[in-house]
Amino acid sequence: MKRGLYLAPFDQLADPRLLADLARLAESHGWAGVFLWDRIAYPPAGRPVADPWVALSAIALATNNIRLGPMITPLSRRRVQKFARETVTLDLLSNGRLTVGVGLGNAEDFEPFGEVTDPRERARILDASLERLDGYWRGGFQPPPVQSPRIPVWVAGNWPNRKPIRRALRWDGLFPIDLPGPGALAELADEIRQARAGQFDLVVEVPPGGDARPWEAAGATWVLTSIEPQPPESEIRQIIQAGP
Repeated sequence: MKRGLYLAPFDQLADPRLLADLARLAESHGWAGVFLWDRIAYPPAGRPVADPWVALSAIALATNNIRLGPMITPLSRRRVQKFARETVTLDLLSNGRLTVGVGLGNAEDFEPFGEVTDPRERARILDASLERLDGYWRGGFQPPPVQSPRIPVWVAGNWPNRKPIRRALRWDGLFPIDLPGPGALAELADEIRQARAGQFDLVVEVPPGGDARPWEAAGATWVLTSIEPQPPESEIRQIIQAGP
């Protein structure tokens, strides 16, 4: 099991230089990954929000070993060919440390900006976009990513919905949201083991100070300490310095 940080790039963390500094600090204290929310807006209205992809580039340059990525990017509001270029470039910049988290996203990031709001249509676009993205990564675009045969993809989904699980089984990992406890994760782990062989990540989030051991016993391969928006910077640094 690996331990990572899950940060919301809002308020004071809307500064990519600060996020890069926190990621550098996390790497020095033994964290294995830093993942950022990917949002266009977040209440209340007018709240500062950073672009995660620019921030992840800063993090890539500030660190050497940690895994990094968005958690999660809704592909229905992205042009997949541009997304392919961005992800490959970031994978090259980080020397193969990118993981792409995807999902349906949040309604607040769609309706105000004229994006598709129907969940079924967003799911259809997500599946089609992932297939196209896989083709671009596997040689449809040059250069290819550092990671072969492609960049890992984690799929998010709300418990107990099974459709995201079926989607995730075609890729590299599952980030189940709103799990009631480790028992539910163990149920998912058994289901996944019966459906496919090979490496597959199960990713969960815990609050700062949360016990990761029950989640590891249930099958989690990554446990992310989720720092919800938004404690003071000094408190975030204390959480990071306490280590995984």
